[in-house]
Amino acid sequence: MDIKTYAGIPEEFAKLENAKIVLIPVPYDGTSTWQKGADKGPKAFLEASENMELYDIETGSEVYKQGVYLTDAVTENTSPESMVDAVHEVTKKYIKKNKFVTIFGGEHSISIGTIRAFNEMFPNLTVLHIDAHADLRKSYEGSSCNHACAVYEASQNTNLIQVGIRSIDIKEKSVMNLDKTYFAHDMAIDDSWMDSAIDQMTDNVFITFDLDAFDPSILPSTGTPEPGGLLWYETIDFLKQVFAKKNVIGFDIVELCPNEIDKSSDFLAAKLYYKMLSYKFQNETIEDEFDSTFNDKPKTNNFSKFNEDVDY
Repeated sequence: MDIKTYAGIPEEFAKLENAKIVLIPVPYDGTSTWQKGADKGPKAFLEASENMELYDIETGSEVYKQGVYLTDAVTENTSPESMVDAVHEVTKKYIKKNKFVTIFGGEHSISIGTIRAFNEMFPNLTVLHIDAHADLRKSYEGSSCNHACAVYEASQNTNLIQVGIRSIDIKEKSVMNLDKTYFAHDMAIDDSWMDSAIDQMTDNVFITFDLDAFDPSILPSTGTPEPGGLLWYETIDFLKQVFAKKNVIGFDIVELCPNEIDKSSDFLAAKLYYKMLSYKFQNETIEDEFDSTFNDKPKTNNFSKFNEDVDY
């Protein structure tokens, strides 16, 4: 990629030593099974970001001034397993530098590496998985590092909460925690899902956001679009509440599959990324230090959707 800084921000805000935020592009599309092109997602996202206004009206902030360091792209693609290992390694490297680490894919298999790194570095981790698909297969097409397996490992090792789901394989039901799964058809008629999902979260939250969670009427450029998805304002309302009430320690965004004719999906992805950063840092001045302190305390996974005896 020939893009020098995120969103074309001045060099003073793009240097690693000055940046609270790290952005890792992963242009990988090795296991997708229908429409190819997610490997072109990071470049399309970055190009759209360069054409975006950098003042966020809602938060009254210019979050890029917190500093955003754009790393070299992770280009390992000899196998799905080697890609996951490479993503895991570079993600963990920047977490250890006490940066707020963000990742832009690429297909959803990249999240196996990102989630693994965050789970190793932060105790009692909740993975908030926003997606149209469950991605809970233990293996698919001969690999456990397939895009269809993106959060299987998280389901075994973290407090996984799934939001927006509307397409699953019947085998995934045996793995799925139905108390922590919010299906799109239920969300459409019951707006209590936001409070319920947030109540289930532990303090430390990692967000993995598959763009096909959005309805294809507002984001058609993804590999596997599904009808009946999320719209913009309900999505950012939910995210705003999560960032306000929990310690979001990082996030990834995946599955942008750009096309040459319609750039609106690229721009929505760019706005989503910037909005999430704005929510994270809206109460920090430029001089504040970002604290991403991690430790190795034992992790627990004992939250239930309707357990009213638990103190959150």
